[in-house]
Amino acid sequence: MVTIKDSVHDHIEVTGVAEALLDTPAVQRLRRVRQLGTVSLVYPSANHTRFEHSLGVYHLANEALDHLGVAGRTAERVRAAALLHDVGHPPFSHNVERLLYRHTGKLHDDVDDLLASGRVGAVLRDHDLDPAAVAELVAGGGRYGQLVSGELDVDRMDYLVRDAHHTGVPYGTIDHGRLVRELTFVDGELVLREGNVQTAESLLLARALMNPTVYQHHVARIGKAMLRRATERLLDAGGYDAETVRRWDDADLLATLRRTDATAGLADRLSTRDLYKRAVWAELPDVPESLRTADRERVRDLEHEVAVAADLDPGSVVVDVPPPPEIRESSSRVVVNGEIRRLDRQSPLVSALRVAGRNQWRLGVYAPPTAVDRVGRTAARTLGLDIDGTLVSDVRRGLDATLDEFG
Repeated sequence: MVTIKDSVHDHIEVTGVAEALLDTPAVQRLRRVRQLGTVSLVYPSANHTRFEHSLGVYHLANEALDHLGVAGRTAERVRAAALLHDVGHPPFSHNVERLLYRHTGKLHDDVDDLLASGRVGAVLRDHDLDPAAVAELVAGGGRYGQLVSGELDVDRMDYLVRDAHHTGVPYGTIDHGRLVRELTFVDGELVLREGNVQTAESLLLARALMNPTVYQHHVARIGKAMLRRATERLLDAGGYDAETVRRWDDADLLATLRRTDATAGLADRLSTRDLYKRAVWAELPDVPESLRTADRERVRDLEHEVAVAADLDPGSVVVDVPPPPEIRESSSRVVVNGEIRRLDRQSPLVSALRVAGRNQWRLGVYAPPTAVDRVGRTAARTLGLDIDGTLVSDVRRGLDATLDEFG
């Protein structure tokens, strides 16, 4: 047994297959992949890693298994899946995941190949565990996969508390101990016991508050967009394929971007926090549906068109179109009066948070600081936005200066 001191859960005891997996290269790589990617550009202490988070998920999964009375090989499979659930993450976590997915067809929970080969596969087989069965749990499959990846998973319970702790933002603080104790299975479905509507709401509310404050903070989004653009250029330049990049850590990617001519400029800006600024920050009703649903090629064409019209080098403008707002946790199940009910059909809070999510949604257009004014005006016309481009650039320039003092 190994005992590890954790900043969130205090002492974590790691035993069995999880202990054997700790020092495999795939798990150790997670020490060099930051949990929140470019959020550290806003909150300097947000430097915690996927390794710490994976230990926390393992710890909470272990507590849930004990509470649910699950033991033996089934429990070991779940413990292995909990510790390994993030080994598929690319560098900078989610920041470049979708970009790499377009090339590889794989997201971070597609880990069949990683778990079947190398040291990880050997360890699993040495402990009489089928790598394919563990990979299925990582992807949320089967009865116990809901514990690892689902609406009430221990993954979410750990990252909310951990992200709140390391950013200093208190909104993610939840009673994860109660959440774990109140989990149960009803007809094979993971639910919260009777009397826990408010417990489920707390998880929902924490995620909804952390989203605009941390995960979608405008500076973090600008950094993410610049990193994604640089990585896209790296792949377009040739010499590196997406499968290779997918297995790098943060330092590997940033160092490669710095020494590649096509990406060095953006890499230097990221390294020195000389970030682009917002030329446009448009609300959902002001953005045409055709733009909200445009594919990547169409967005790239529009970026080029805005840049040329604003007398900038092509590639100097980034149009950032986030996905539609959603509240995944709203479909979690709770027992009410002996019946299993979806939270969104039981709690009026869900409707209010959906409205809040729509109100928080923003389309961003980013450009070098010296070009913000003309890019704002040009983008408003070119993209068909129902806003005054002058107002956006002028107001946001002053607001950015104020917010940059905060982060």
